[in-house]
Amino acid sequence: MQGERIQVTVSVTDWIDASFESDVAGGLAAFNAGQLGPSDHRDLAVSLYQGDDFVGGLAGFTAWEWLFVKWLWVREDARGRGLGARALDAAEVEARKRGCRAAWLDTLNPAARDLYARHGFEVFGELADFHAGRARYFMQKRF
Repeated sequence: MQGERIQVTVSVTDWIDASFESDVAGGLAAFNAGQLGPSDHRDLAVSLYQGDDFVGGLAGFTAWEWLFVKWLWVREDARGRGLGARALDAAEVEARKRGCRAAWLDTLNPAARDLYARHGFEVFGELADFHAGRARYFMQKRF
């Protein structure tokens, strides 16, 4: 009977076991696929090198016709040279090839927020005073 309370054991840990992650992720993926259809989830990585020297990169994935930018980082001594924008451009080109129609991300860094805004992203949500008086911004860009 739905809504009936069942007896379970609740356990809290400070680590995530691979089988636990697989079970939860698999269960959620199956539920979401039932609601939205297949996600066509694919990881996406953009590496930035100066010669043989790694200077930054972008990590994310595409799913349900959206690009999610999980991380974008450029080494401090390589910043201010347009590398973040180049990584975003490369990710967007690949996302479009994969059939994506938009991108989203979140950031705590005001300078990164400004970079994303210059790249066409708009804030669609904000967690004010997320931590230490700083906001967390959620941004999107439609292609």
